[in-house]
Amino acid sequence: MSIQISNLTKLYGTQKALNSVSFSVDKGEIVGFLGPNGAGKSTLMKILTGYLPATEGSAKVCDFEVSEHKLEVQKRIGYLPEHNPLYLDMYVREYLSFCAKVNTVDTNTIESVITETGLLPEANKKIGALSKGYRQRVGLASALLHNPDVLILDEPTTGLDPNQLVDIRQLIKTSGVDKTVFLSTHIMQEVEAICDRVIIINNGEIVADESLSDLRKNQKQIIEVEFDYRVETVAIERMPNLTSAKNTIGFVYELEFDTTEDMRPSVFDFAHDNGLKTLQLNQKNKNLEDLFRELTSKQPA
Repeated sequence: MSIQISNLTKLYGTQKALNSVSFSVDKGEIVGFLGPNGAGKSTLMKILTGYLPATEGSAKVCDFEVSEHKLEVQKRIGYLPEHNPLYLDMYVREYLSFCAKVNTVDTNTIESVITETGLLPEANKKIGALSKGYRQRVGLASALLHNPDVLILDEPTTGLDPNQLVDIRQLIKTSGVDKTVFLSTHIMQEVEAICDRVIIINNGEIVADESLSDLRKNQKQIIEVEFDYRVETVAIERMPNLTSAKNTIGFVYELEFDTTEDMRPSVFDFAHDNGLKTLQLNQKNKNLEDLFRELTSKQPA
């Protein structure tokens, strides 16, 4: 098991940033760690990397307890924090050589990491002269220098333009072929593009932990239908598997079904049985962003 979290709690005074959090991540998984600001994402990542102590519970990386074997854990982790710490007056190769020496890593790996992260065209420039996308590449290159088993990335694509986003996502996905990648983000498209699994945290507690395929499969089905005249919702509510029905505008209704079965034939049957004409019908399943809002809208008691 690459990451194993058991009943992890973190208190800042009387504020509970993490409340008995538990989950595990297997080798080779790319996991998106989602949550609103202040949900506990960065706190958990800092505990995993040994920068913060937990108040209670256990955090293990590659079977090493973080609180007892911090150096062994840090040898196995590549960490890119939210605010990428770089020496802007250093050149790219110079900075990576410095990082390699500090971490007693063979400097022969520098050129291969520069190539892997697409830094070759910028390798002779000062870091301060690079775009934010290339600075993120430098941060990733530093995290990859020692060939870690686990990559922990905190908001790795914040502030990047669309082209930079695509490049960094592809780099993360490529890096995740033989590593475990645990990344936090606010960008739902990023999770859908590169992750195998989603863990959502809200108010310090895990509110969802599913593979992306299961999350999609378990989505509630939404159908928007327009009839040729108004229908009483009490009549619509007799449809099977219906969880809600609302008249949005004119003769248009939004129907939500709690089933993976395609309910469009049932809507057509309902229209036929009630002498209605179906003017338009669209299936509008909830996307990950909708599910995220639904799961994180609850405030602490």
